Amino acid sequence: MTFGFAPSSATSMPASSMRAERSADSIDRPTRLLEPAEWAAAGIPLLRNPREVVSGLHARHRPNPRTAVVAVLDPEERLRASASFTRRENGTDGWTFRNALLSQLRRVIPHDLRRRTPVRTAVLLYCREGDIHWTEEDGAWMWGLRDACTLHGLRCGAYITMTRDGWQVLGEGRGGRRPGIGSVAEALGGNEQSAPRTGGAATEMLRRAAAR
Repeated sequence: MTFGFAPSSATSMPASSMRAERSADSIDRPTRLLEPAEWAAAGIPLLRNPREVVSGLHARHRPNPRTAVVAVLDPEERLRASASFTRRENGTDGWTFRNALLSQLRRVIPHDLRRRTPVRTAVLLYCREGDIHWTEEDGAWMWGLRDACTLHGLRCGAYITMTRDGWQVLGEGRGGRRPGIGSVAEALGGNEQSAPRTGGAATEMLRRAAAR
């Protein structure tokens, strides 16, 4: 008696086609992300005044869609450093996002790896199109933020999305309509009347502050 197996489509497919298919899958299928339940269970510290943090970062960086702003706060929630960059890759992978965030953190502030417990906290503001609800892209940013904080000796803080409808601290349910993408930035001290509305020296000072 003879036994045999019909050749599957995978075994009959040329090696080059199989590699191309796996490559396409890796681009289309998100990897290394955190679901909302996983993020909620991670014990992320709450911001005492999220609107103040968001308004300050918005005023410093004037972010557009696909812009990520990573900021480091001290225990009193004062801003110690921040940096912004535009997402250029198309794939959604927490590993890629982690590397991008870690590169920015290393550029603007020394690590705290010598401390037994983290003292400073990193938060991430990401501007995108769409609504405020969680997406797989958000999950990849969450994974990247958590891993970058571990490698830089920081506490993983809030993940905040900003759309044209406003901002939202994911996992907390706190948010607001202002600021949002395209809205006029408030002054860094919260005094809206003193906010610069034209270019020149004031705008240049804000840009330099973004690298601190």
